Formats: sequence, C-alpha cells, structure tokens
Amino acid sequence: MSKKNKIGVVYSTNPDYKYQYEDEVEEPETLPAERQRLRVSLERKGRGGKEVTLVKGFVGKDDDLQALGKMLKTKCGVGGNVKDGEILIQGNLCDKVRQLLAAEGYSVK
Repeated sequence: MSKKNKIGVVYSTNPDYKYQYEDEVEEPETLPAERQRLRVSLERKGRGGKEVTLVKGFVGKDDDLQALGKMLKTKCGVGGNVKDGEILIQGNLCDKVRQLLAAEGYSVK
C-alpha cells in the first residue's frame, strides 16, 4: 500500500495501530452454486476473429472464480483466462461449458 493513500492519520506512536486505506474494498462472499446465475455466451469482437466462450455473472471471491475457471479449462482441455470477473475459454465450447456448470449445480442461462 502506498503511504499517500492513508486516511486521516499521518503518524501514530501506537505500535498496534492499523492504518485505513482509501482503496480497501471487501470482496463479497461467494454464493452457493445453486444461487449463482451464470451467463455463457460466444464472443468474437476484439479478438482477431477468434472465438471465445465467455462466462459472466459470478458473485463471490476472486479465488473461487479462479478455481472455477481452472476447472473449466482443464475439463475442456483448452486455454483461457480469468479476469475482471469473467472466465474466458478459448474456442466455441458453449454447450460443453453449460453442461459442466450444470453438473456442478450452477444455474446457467
């Protein structure tokens, strides 16, 4: 954390004092799979004509999203990426991704 982002206190003699920072944001708790409503779509824009299966709508911690993305990539046998709250799977694998998510208990649209 940058020292410039500290709120209110410049210096404290208390060794147990915890500084508060402006950009601290709590991640929401991960909802159970039954309550998640994920959207699976195919996208080609901005990717040089390559097709990408996109999974949106995950509510929860980033670590859980990373784990779900890794599971989908390994079961599909392709590459991909997880960023900005979305899972990108290389190729047109919408049907397979929907089946995998439904098997895990997610509500898929």
